Amino acid sequence: MTVIEARSLRKAFGATIALDGVDLHVAEGRILGIVGPNGAGKSTALNAILGLTQYQGELKVLGRDPWDERDQLMRDVCFIADVAVLPRWMRVSQALDYVAGVHPLFDRAKAEGFLEKTDIKRASKIRELSKGMVTQLHLALVMAIDAKLLVLDEPTLGLDILYRKQFYDSLLNDYFDRSRTIVVTTHQVEDVQNVLTDLMFINHGRIVLNCSMEEFESRYLEVTVRREKVAGARALKPIHERQVLGRNMLLFDLKFNHVDRPQLAALGEVRTPSISDLFMAVMGNQPVNRTGEAQGVAR
Repeated sequence: MTVIEARSLRKAFGATIALDGVDLHVAEGRILGIVGPNGAGKSTALNAILGLTQYQGELKVLGRDPWDERDQLMRDVCFIADVAVLPRWMRVSQALDYVAGVHPLFDRAKAEGFLEKTDIKRASKIRELSKGMVTQLHLALVMAIDAKLLVLDEPTLGLDILYRKQFYDSLLNDYFDRSRTIVVTTHQVEDVQNVLTDLMFINHGRIVLNCSMEEFESRYLEVTVRREKVAGARALKPIHERQVLGRNMLLFDLKFNHVDRPQLAALGEVRTPSISDLFMAVMGNQPVNRTGEAQGVAR
């Protein structure tokens, strides 16, 4: 089943083009991570998916037009932007009452069960909770809704590493299954590398990379090149080069560079790059084709 299907999606704010011909396909049961610099178009894309902004082009979410059929769509979609969106004057019990009253698919007993694993008291006001506890509350409310699509926009922004890990562990262990789909945008890419099934880079409103994590792990390799092999490694035209503690680290796209792992292993230590390493390479000097797939970076 296709959960999100976009073709030639475009959105402009005056002279500023926020989305420029975006094509996107997200299948059921996938976890897509959207990564891009500030102003790249991430939030605009999410707002279009959620029916919060009009757009040009074709867009279907769970088979519905999100702008014209938003009321029906929101029965099957949940959204977390930032934990601060919960009303600070509410008590935890009132938040439970409110969601139970407005969402037909909310299971209060399930939410209570999630909260039992935390130190959150039902009588506490949200403003009395730490940011990490508010995140736990927000996630408990969302996980208790039998939604088909969960959209997360920088959900762990400002949280320490412990709460970020707890957030994603809970999401995977208590919420995600092959019948649900998650779309998440984040700058903290190190937190989601082992969570995602699919990865997308966006810049200036255009997709510059779109691949599965299986392709990411098999296609991109970074080599810590031995000093005497640097010239030979550079001759293979890596898509990016950086120096760390005086060592040359070259990143290769096996599809674009027409090299393989044994060939690169002869040059030095080989590893799969982090998402942030690939992001820096792609954003640095990356041409973009019209199909939205990353091309190799010519140096």
